[in-house]
Amino acid sequence: MDTPQKKKTGRSVVSDDVSRHFLATLAQWTGGLSPQAFGGAWINVLARLATSPGRQGELARSALAKALSLAQYSGAAIKGEPPRAEGTPYASRFADPAWARFPFNLMAQGFVTASEFARDAVRNVPGANPDAENVVGFTVREGLELLAPDNYLPTNPQLIRQTIDEKGRNLLRGAKHLAEDVNRTMKGLGPIGVENYQVGEHVAATKGKVILRNRLMELIQYSPQTETVYAEPVLIVPAWIMKYYILDLSPKNSLVNYLVSLGHTVFMISWKNPTAEDRNLTMDDYLTLGVRAALDAVTTVVPKRKVHAVGYCIGGTLLSIAAAELAAQDDERLATITMFAAQTDFSEPGELSIFISPAQLAMLEAMMWKEGVLESRQMGGAFQLLRTYDLLWAPSLATYVKGERTGVNDLMSWNADGTRMAYRMHTDYLHQLYLNNDLAEGRYVANGEPLSLSDVTVPMFVVGTETDHVAPWRSVYKVGKLVRSTDYTFCLTSGGHNAGIISGPQHPKRRHRVHTTKAGARLLAPQKYLEKVEPTPGSWWPTWAKWLEERSSPRKVAPPAMGAPKQKLKPLGPAPGTYVLEK
Repeated sequence: MDTPQKKKTGRSVVSDDVSRHFLATLAQWTGGLSPQAFGGAWINVLARLATSPGRQGELARSALAKALSLAQYSGAAIKGEPPRAEGTPYASRFADPAWARFPFNLMAQGFVTASEFARDAVRNVPGANPDAENVVGFTVREGLELLAPDNYLPTNPQLIRQTIDEKGRNLLRGAKHLAEDVNRTMKGLGPIGVENYQVGEHVAATKGKVILRNRLMELIQYSPQTETVYAEPVLIVPAWIMKYYILDLSPKNSLVNYLVSLGHTVFMISWKNPTAEDRNLTMDDYLTLGVRAALDAVTTVVPKRKVHAVGYCIGGTLLSIAAAELAAQDDERLATITMFAAQTDFSEPGELSIFISPAQLAMLEAMMWKEGVLESRQMGGAFQLLRTYDLLWAPSLATYVKGERTGVNDLMSWNADGTRMAYRMHTDYLHQLYLNNDLAEGRYVANGEPLSLSDVTVPMFVVGTETDHVAPWRSVYKVGKLVRSTDYTFCLTSGGHNAGIISGPQHPKRRHRVHTTKAGARLLAPQKYLEKVEPTPGSWWPTWAKWLEERSSPRKVAPPAMGAPKQKLKPLGPAPGTYVLEK
């Protein structure tokens, strides 16, 4: 039975087609989750618990104490005692005064008490594998949501009150919303409102030209908005798990438009949405046909100038690999490197570690082998599992019980415009980086050559987000220990993986902390970073813009031509190009 390992080495590959077919078929019934991985984790924890009488005694005493506390609370509940949910994940969910009325307060307190015991029971089990505890804790948390009284109309006083006040009209609206959503899903349409954000008109609307197209990407060069520009161009490498225009949303939220308006010459990679025909694309292809091809084009359009390179999410991971390869070849075309929510050390991948084990990856590999790609809805389902209350329960209650139809904004519209992942590339990516951590540990091989991030010496600006479930900021921060940059600036901003990055130049709800470590100085530990670096109100965009300016030539120049027709980089059409429109 497979159990997640703290130190993940080796590669679990299902090599015969019969086994792959079996796993792919099983995945259809399990939602892509491996019964072997999750079952193995439960066996590991329960077996250790069964042979730990000391821990069993602690849990027995805890259960008795909680039962007595709940019994004492029951008497006060009749008098209107509010549930004692402070310090638990449910504090805000039971904060409404309606939850202080009997019997709802008793339901809430009973649930909080039971959830505290359940969570505690699968933690700190002597001898249990920490990753197994993490998996079991995850399944316990998600299972508890099925029992939460606020997730159901008959046991939620707020929903009952609304339904009575509206004489059930909220339920009629909810039924209408459900019928609409089912109909749109069956037709393959996105959420209601996405039609208000047409790509190329409302989003991805910054003016520019596609100057290069190959089988994997299009390169967009954006039109200047100022009479003079900074001499060094900016090349952005977005993640291929998402369409590039998250960085070019509505004008007020467009990072591209912001940079161009400040006088930067900006180039953007727009990845092709792979199909089954692209199943054998590799990480080396993304490196060579993606970053290296784009960099060659940029330095052709803007010759004799170094480039500010920017990478987002796994695009940032790929950029770090490209930077290490360039450094190994004594290629000095990069002026700086900026990484947004991008990991290079995957030893602590956060909540995604739930899905990283040999057995789980074997099942995922079999699914991709059968289809040639991993569909966006399958990736979205995995992320949804990590935050079921925020992404499933709460939206469903609001839409189908409260009858509220919240509007779709530009970020939500982009989120519904998913992409696929090529079989071989994604398999290699998950095994080499997430499972084996080859990049951080010096074993990563690109185009046949081993790479080391310690060869990277250019200045770096790295952004982490406080509530990132995809790339936890403490994991993102670790790149500062792997490179030898002349200066390493780390910026921690409020928000999550997407919203924290796409904050706009002015954002009243954002704050950020910035600290620069010079070459040779000791990098602060994450907790010391939090204690020492005071937060600054507002968006981090202007802070980064100033950092770029300080590392650019002081004298601005005339904007470069669009493309380089004499070097076969003739403009092929207007931005946003054709690849971003592929479904």
